Amino acid sequence: MKTTNIMIVGVGGQGTLLASRLLGHILPGMGYDVKISEVHGMSQRGGSVVTFVRYGEKVSSPIIEKGEADYIIAFEQLEASRWLSYLKKDGKLITSVQKIDPMPVITGACEYPEALPEKIKEAGVDVICADVLSLAEKAGSSKAVNVVLLGVFAKMIGIDPALFNDAIDSLVKEKFRDLNKVAFELGYSVK
Repeated sequence: MKTTNIMIVGVGGQGTLLASRLLGHILPGMGYDVKISEVHGMSQRGGSVVTFVRYGEKVSSPIIEKGEADYIIAFEQLEASRWLSYLKKDGKLITSVQKIDPMPVITGACEYPEALPEKIKEAGVDVICADVLSLAEKAGSSKAVNVVLLGVFAKMIGIDPALFNDAIDSLVKEKFRDLNKVAFELGYSVK
């Protein structure tokens, strides 16, 4: 059984850490050894946040090097572009089409790059671009983007949705559980 490498990338406050914890809760129950590494950057100031999730028969390190990620789950399109060099040649990218201006754009020092999803596709990357923010808002909160993206990912690799419902029950505060379950279902329905 080969080791599978997943990178979860986004901006501080988007829920990348919860997403990695949900996967970290589910995968051992499926018989995998799992290692997770959280890199926090300037997460409290809207900076880049990346989490590595590696699973397989036996995983010795949580770190993913450039060109080794089987999957990148990106919560924001600039973050998808920023971490693209970590994706394997035959890897898959799932990205939100959401844009969150980084500080240099906010201060006027530079402009947000145009047409990033199109440029990523033109580079030959196998990518699913989805308006997960709209789906999260439909579920009841824009903060559920992370769980919508996990729904897209779970469908892509064939993880039983019931496992995510159990993980949500275990890791999410009771008052947010139903919302997150709806968000996951909406993500799972993305084609």
